Amino acid sequence: MKIAVLAGDGIGPEVTAQAVKVLETVLAGSTELELMYAPIGGAAVSQAGDPLPDATLKIAQQADAILFGAAGMPGDESLPYAQRPGASLLRLRQALGLFANYRPAVLFPALAQASTLKPEVIGGLDMMILRELSSDVYFGEPRGERVLPSGEREGYNTMRYSESEIERIAHTAFRTARQRRKQVCSVDKANVLESMLLWREVVTRVGTEYPDVALSHLFVDAAAMAMLRRPLDFDVVVTGNLFGDILSDMAAMMTGSIGMLPSASLNQEGKGLYEPVHGSAPDIAGRDLANPIASILSVAMMLRYSFDMADQADRIERAVSAVLEQGVRTPDIAIAGQVSVGTRAMGEAIVQAIATP
Repeated sequence: MKIAVLAGDGIGPEVTAQAVKVLETVLAGSTELELMYAPIGGAAVSQAGDPLPDATLKIAQQADAILFGAAGMPGDESLPYAQRPGASLLRLRQALGLFANYRPAVLFPALAQASTLKPEVIGGLDMMILRELSSDVYFGEPRGERVLPSGEREGYNTMRYSESEIERIAHTAFRTARQRRKQVCSVDKANVLESMLLWREVVTRVGTEYPDVALSHLFVDAAAMAMLRRPLDFDVVVTGNLFGDILSDMAAMMTGSIGMLPSASLNQEGKGLYEPVHGSAPDIAGRDLANPIASILSVAMMLRYSFDMADQADRIERAVSAVLEQGVRTPDIAIAGQVSVGTRAMGEAIVQAIATP
């Protein structure tokens, strides 16, 4: 089992270190584990002058799966796009053909009070946001900045989708729903965007191949309202790259903190990159304050999706739940009156919960 560990910037190395400890604990004695470390993002710029060096990409390509931390630091936007530390992840996704981004939003019962939504609204949350990851405005051409005849500057990006790209993510959504509650909600903006009109048409057509799965459609603004008003109505939400980016972060706050959300990005061959949804959080980097649970749960997703090791994945998830039930909290999920612990202490508590029969 070869795992590329790309810890990256900010809190990335801190949370990834705890996730690796959990991985080593849950696999102890059961399989041979090879960890291959490589720099990415700002760390790679410092070492190699490129946020995604060829050597790092080669290691990622050779690995069976990738554990990613975070990339990007303040000032990124002032650099040319290809040199931005934060762009390294987009380049990696493109190079590996990672098109399907799974972002589960699950509320652990012990964190019901940490959510900004009322417990009676959010209790039992179990939603999967499936974000198309390889197209849309993040990769569409043309893009850039230009000076108009009037002398005014204009920035522009292109939102684009091909039929085959939409079909691919739609099939993934319906297959995923078949393993859950058999409901798919497709989110678009078909009332004003041609690319999203095509999206709705293609998803509807693909849906006819899955008569056992209920399909509904919502415009993205209506979806945002409905997800906050009735989050338990949603099972699998499939949407484009831009809308998925926004909605999944909104869903993160339903769970109590963005530090709770893992993710998996898979290509057509099933190879996956696993990462916490949160960013590099430079304001708390190096202070032992970051929540490592999203990174740890990303390891659970890795074991489940890339290695078919559901038992080990379940052990990690049960350990996280048990630690939260014990009242262990990092600052982001602590409520008034609760004592919080640091990144390392949370990781160690989860390791101990796994190791204790």
